[in-house]
Amino acid sequence: MGRRKKTRPVRSRFAKSAHKSTDFAAVFAALKKIFEPHASHLKVTVDKPSRYYVAAREVVWKGKPLFVGAVISGKAYVSFHLMPLYLNPSLQKEVSPELKKRMQGKACFNFTKPDPVLFRQLEKLTATGVALFCSKKFPEKLTKMTAH
Repeated sequence: MGRRKKTRPVRSRFAKSAHKSTDFAAVFAALKKIFEPHASHLKVTVDKPSRYYVAAREVVWKGKPLFVGAVISGKAYVSFHLMPLYLNPSLQKEVSPELKKRMQGKACFNFTKPDPVLFRQLEKLTATGVALFCSKKFPEKLTKMTAH
């Protein structure tokens, strides 16, 4: 009789997606923790399994708390948004080349698995950014920056 064709074990899409969702859950939890040390200055506005948003506790812009950042778990990656980066060129200069590779736009970083080295860099950027956004004088600075 003829030779049997070698087959490789079949990995289901479910097994792949289960592994990805486990990584994404770990990434989401680690990125969410970056905002925890700043709880006294931040107000959690959304806290769901795949979305976490924070705003400045005392700083208001156009009648609403000033949005500071978010962690969002999507289909392809988990995103960490840090709005102080968007408005602060000196803070943008502190983003390392390795972290820049994860950057999408001016204030968003995408991850598919935990990266402790890059997460520590995000912790430092977040500390600086929260201090900037949550200062009492920031609304005045923001008004000047957005005036045309």
